[in-house]
Amino acid sequence: MPSEGRCWETLSALRNSSKGRLRYHREWLMHYEDVLEECTSLPKLSSYSGWVVDHILPNTSPRMQENSPDNSPSSGSASGLDQPSLLKSPVKSSPEPPSPSTPNGTKNTYDSQHTEPIALLSSRAIKVEGCIRMYELVHRMRGTEGLRQWQEEQERKVRALSEMASEQLKRFDELKELKLHKEFQDLQEVMEKSTREALGHQEKLKAEHRHRAKILNLKLREAEQQRVKQAEQEQLRKEEGQIRLRSLYTLQEEVLQLNQQLGASNQHKDLLNIDLAAFQTRGNQLCSLISGIIRATLESGYPTAENQAEAEKTLQEMRDLLSNLEQEITRAYEVKKKQDEEEARVKMQESQVQQGPGAPTQPPVHSPSPAVTQNEDLQVKVQDSTMQWYQQLQDASAKCVLAFEGLTSSKDSQAKKIKMDLQKAATIPVSQISTIAGSKLKEVFEKIHSLLSGKPVQSGGRTVSVTLNPQGLDFVQYKLAEKFVKQGEEEVASHHEAAFPIAVVASGIWELHPKVGDLILAHLHKKCPYSVPFYPAFKEGMALEDYQRMLGYQVTDSKVEQQDNFLKRMSGMIRLYAAIIQLQWPYGNRQEAHPHGLNHGWRWLAQILNMEPLSDVTATLLFDFLEVCGNALMKQYQVQFWKMILLIKEDYFPRIEAITSSGQMGSFIRLKQFLEKCLQRREIPVPKGFLTSSFWRS
Repeated sequence: MPSEGRCWETLSALRNSSKGRLRYHREWLMHYEDVLEECTSLPKLSSYSGWVVDHILPNTSPRMQENSPDNSPSSGSASGLDQPSLLKSPVKSSPEPPSPSTPNGTKNTYDSQHTEPIALLSSRAIKVEGCIRMYELVHRMRGTEGLRQWQEEQERKVRALSEMASEQLKRFDELKELKLHKEFQDLQEVMEKSTREALGHQEKLKAEHRHRAKILNLKLREAEQQRVKQAEQEQLRKEEGQIRLRSLYTLQEEVLQLNQQLGASNQHKDLLNIDLAAFQTRGNQLCSLISGIIRATLESGYPTAENQAEAEKTLQEMRDLLSNLEQEITRAYEVKKKQDEEEARVKMQESQVQQGPGAPTQPPVHSPSPAVTQNEDLQVKVQDSTMQWYQQLQDASAKCVLAFEGLTSSKDSQAKKIKMDLQKAATIPVSQISTIAGSKLKEVFEKIHSLLSGKPVQSGGRTVSVTLNPQGLDFVQYKLAEKFVKQGEEEVASHHEAAFPIAVVASGIWELHPKVGDLILAHLHKKCPYSVPFYPAFKEGMALEDYQRMLGYQVTDSKVEQQDNFLKRMSGMIRLYAAIIQLQWPYGNRQEAHPHGLNHGWRWLAQILNMEPLSDVTATLLFDFLEVCGNALMKQYQVQFWKMILLIKEDYFPRIEAITSSGQMGSFIRLKQFLEKCLQRREIPVPKGFLTSSFWRS
C-alpha cells in the first residue's frame, strides 16, 4: 500500500542519518544507577578532598604564605610554614530534607547524625575542591541528559511502532471486512430468489407500521396542542372575565351614585311643583338591571363582552336620565323665574294703578340676575406672591432635570442599565401603594426612604443604590415625584379611596426629603394649574394646542381629550393634594409641623374664591376638595370655615350658575347639594377611605 511504503522509506532515512548511526548502550541504566543517584543526592565533599588538602597545601608558594594575614613577626616559628594550616573538627551536619527522588520522604544515604571533618582550606585548595565539584556536576548533567535523550528516543520508537501496528491492524480489519462483505454478498445472491417475497412482505408491513405510527404521533401532537390551546384560551377567558367583572362593578358603582343623585333631586319637587317619580322609577329599574347582569354572570362563570356592553348601555342610559333630569330642573327653574318676574311686574302695575295717574312712573323692577349681582373685585390672575412661588417651583424642577441630563442622555450601556434600575426602584413601590394594611404600607415607605438615603435596596432581583451614579439621587427624586402625581392622575381618579394611602406615604417622604415635596408640587402645578390656583392666559401668537396643554388638557395628534376625561384627571390630582395637606406619616416625628399643611389648603380655597369661576371646572374641583379636606378644615378653622361655606353658597354659587350652560349643570348641582346637606347637618362628613387608627394596627 502507498502509506506503508512511505513509512519504510522514512525509517530507512532515519537509520542513515548521523544520529541513526550512533550506538546506544541499552543496559546503561542498569549498570550505572549510581550516576542518577549522584545527580539526585545533596552536594557533599569528595572522599579525596582530604588527600588533596594534605598534598597540595604543603607545596604552596612562599608568595601565598607571605600574603597570608597570619604571616607577621609575632606569628610563631618558621617551622609552622611547613605545616598545612588545617583544623579538623567533627561537626554534626544539619538534618537533610527528604530527597525528592526518594518516595515517602525517606532519608538520604547519609544519616543526619554522621559527622564529617570540616577543614579550613586555603584559596588553592578551595579552587581544587571547586573544580572537583564542577567535574562531578558536569558528569551528572551529562549522564542525566544522555538518559533523557535515550528515553525520548525510546518513546519515539514506541510511538512509531504503535502507529505502525495500528495502521497494520486497520488494514487487516479492512481486509477482513472486505472478505466478509464479499462472502455476505455471495450468500445474499444465493438466497435472494428464495427470500424476495418474504422481504417484500416484511417491507410492506414495516411501511404500514411507520405510516400508522406517524399518523398516531400526529394525532397525539394535535391533541396536545389542542389541550394547550384550550388551557391558554381558558386562562385568557378567566383573565378577561375578571377584568370585565371589575369593570361591571365599577359601572354598577357609578350607576348607584347616579341613582343617589336622582334621589337627591327630591328637594326640587316641592320647590318647582314637578313630578320626578318617573325619573326615580327608571333609575331604580336601571340599578336592578345592572345588578341582575352581575348576578347572572356570577352564576354562569365570568361576564362576556355582551354583558359588559349591556352594562355600559345601562350606564349611558342612567347618565342620559340624569342629564334629562337636570335639564328638566333647569327648565323648571327658568319657568319659575319667569313666573316670579311676571308676578312682580303685575304687582308693580297694580300698585301704579292704585297710586293714580298723577303718581310718577318708575321703571319696572326685574329680579336681579346673578350676572348683575357680581362684584367688581374678583380677578382672573393669581396673586403676585403665589405666582412667584409657582415660578420658583418650576425653576427648581428645571434645574433638577439639568442636573441628571448626563445620565438620561448617556449612550453607555452601563449608564442606561443603571438608569432603568433606578427608575424601576423609584416607581414600582409607588405603584404598589393601595388600600392595604398599615404594615405593608410601612414596608413600601421604608424601601423608598432607604433608596433616597443612599442605602442599597432590592429591585427586580438586583441590588440598586443612588450611589452607583453621581446624578442618581436627582434622577430618583424627580422620577419619584413624577410617579406620585401620576398616581393621583390615574389611580386616584379611578378609585377615590386610594388618595389617602398614597398621600400619607408622600407626606412622610416630603417630611424627610423636602426636595421631593417641592418636585411633587412642581409636577402637580404643571399638570393641574388649578391646584395653584392659576388660570393660564392665552397669549398672542400662541398655538391653540400649546394653550390647551397649559390648561391641563392632553393633546395627541392634534386631538384634544374629552371633557369628561379631563375633569376626571383634574379631580384625581386635586383629591390627592387635599389628602396630602391633612395627613402626616404616623411613624415620624409628630412634634414637627406638617411640611405642607392645612394652612395651604385654606390659602388655596380663599384664592380660588377670589378668582372668577370657570365653567364646569371650578364646581368640580371645589366639590372634590371639600369632600376630601372639608372635615379637616372644619375642625381646624371652625367658625371661619362655616363663614366661607356660606360665602360660597350665597355669593359664589350665582357666579358659577351664570357661566354654566344647561348641559353642564351636573357638577354645579352636585356641589350645591353637598353644601346644602352639610349646612343642614352642620357637619362635613369624614371622607370615604380615610385612614383610621385601626388601619395602622392591621
